[in-house]
Amino acid sequence: MELRHLRYFLAVAEEGQFTRAAERLAMQQPPLSQQIRLLEEEVGFDLFVRLPRGVELTPAGEAFAQNAAVVLDTLQQGLSHARRIARGELGSISIGLTSSAGFHPLTTHLIRAFGAAHPDIEIDLAELNAAELIERLLARQIHLAFLRKPVETPADLAFTQLLDEPMVVVLPLGHRLLAGKKGASAAAKGGTNKRMKGGTPAIPLEALAEENFILVRRPGAPGMYADILAACRSAGFLPQVSREVPRMLTGIHMVAAGLGVTLVPASMRHYDHENVAFCRLSNAHGLSAPLHLAYPSEMHNPAAGRFVAFAQARLASGLDAPASR
Repeated sequence: MELRHLRYFLAVAEEGQFTRAAERLAMQQPPLSQQIRLLEEEVGFDLFVRLPRGVELTPAGEAFAQNAAVVLDTLQQGLSHARRIARGELGSISIGLTSSAGFHPLTTHLIRAFGAAHPDIEIDLAELNAAELIERLLARQIHLAFLRKPVETPADLAFTQLLDEPMVVVLPLGHRLLAGKKGASAAAKGGTNKRMKGGTPAIPLEALAEENFILVRRPGAPGMYADILAACRSAGFLPQVSREVPRMLTGIHMVAAGLGVTLVPASMRHYDHENVAFCRLSNAHGLSAPLHLAYPSEMHNPAAGRFVAFAQARLASGLDAPASR
């Protein structure tokens, strides 16, 4: 028994005669009559009572018609569901992000805007370091990742740069580089935006030559770690890395405790810590913090592919996300 036999049978049952059913099915009446006879032979009972001007269902035929309709309706629903998944309209996405990538408003803006546009796609988030994100992408354990700068770009992965933002210096309140700067302490206590807009000085990278640096561990963020070392060398010194931490937020807490200084993307200023000041670099020696969207070169998850297309379309249109001021 084939699905077409069920469609033939239901068409005859609904039309009440072979002629109209054949027209509806765009076929000739004799082949249709033959197919119904073959179906009756297969099921082992008569489906129709043949009348002079048509047919009517037998009691057994009525019962079979109800179930046949359910089968075809269930199949149609399943096909429609599968088509939506294939088009990326339905499904789930696992997105990984580094802590610094998560602090940039563009990241949450894209995720939120995509979720609003595609409410039938479930989104799961996981915070990991850059190295872990690359590893999980390659293992197909996550579908997409927002991260800063990977030191390696495996051939199996693609990277779309969404933006580039400056790096800033994080200093503890009372630091010598803040001394004598009117309003620095008040600005630091007055909230995140005030700390960057006024009161804190712009500091050349060279001024940090004697400082103890707190950096995210090299294995966890190899690209950014390497860039910081390169920029410091360009500024004429090798940074004294006194501590390595698993996350940038941990580094900011250590700065607040007076254990050193650190460099973070400017958007990390949204983490409002009252015991630190975020200062611009007056000479960054090429140091910056790009934000990337990473994903498999061959996308097997249609919903994730739709997210990539969504992000790239926003990038092409100017990324109407809140700016990182």
